[in-house]
Amino acid sequence: MNKELKAYIEAEILPRYEGYDAAHRRDHIEGVIDRSLTLATHYEVETNMVYTVAAYHDLGLCEGRELHHISSGRMLTEDTTLRRWFSEEEITTMREAIEDHRASSDHSPRTIYGLIVAEADRQIVPEVIVRRTVQYSLAHHPSFGREEHWERCLGHLHEKYLYGGYLKLYIPESENATRLEELRQLIDCPQQLRTLFDQLYEELRAENCPNSGTTVK
Repeated sequence: MNKELKAYIEAEILPRYEGYDAAHRRDHIEGVIDRSLTLATHYEVETNMVYTVAAYHDLGLCEGRELHHISSGRMLTEDTTLRRWFSEEEITTMREAIEDHRASSDHSPRTIYGLIVAEADRQIVPEVIVRRTVQYSLAHHPSFGREEHWERCLGHLHEKYLYGGYLKLYIPESENATRLEELRQLIDCPQQLRTLFDQLYEELRAENCPNSGTTVK
């Protein structure tokens, strides 16, 4: 790993995520970086590129979620400092990897770098998935009551993670396939899922409104 590149990204890029929604802050990005680097050990890839793709992959969320993968790729391309360490061809490859990482993409990633970050971004730990789903719902639908958040979260989990959902897995060395089955079992058990949802809902609402002293809807 190039020490100057790592220092630059840690000082100038990763801190930007602190102001993002709770599901996409620095801890999420650092997790994707770690998982990407682990998956990369199974392939002949350039480690600095893997690291950089993971670090920039959600940067465009500041411009909106719908096209964040495109915005993130553009922001990487526009970062002229990266030319100290990468050729234009490498910049293009990294941009394409970032554009291709989104779970709801209508095409598979074009390169191994896209496959790696896409897989690393799918941290399939059942409680983490449900937590991030509730976090997103609370952040983006503040007017919803508890039951509206439940219905939205349940719909999202069904649409993305159940059989026939749009989530795709790419790297056989990843543990995601086994964990996806665990998550599907949880989704197929409505009472257990609702208990977890209610627990996370209370916890996350308390974090967002620590001095409210009121009962949430």
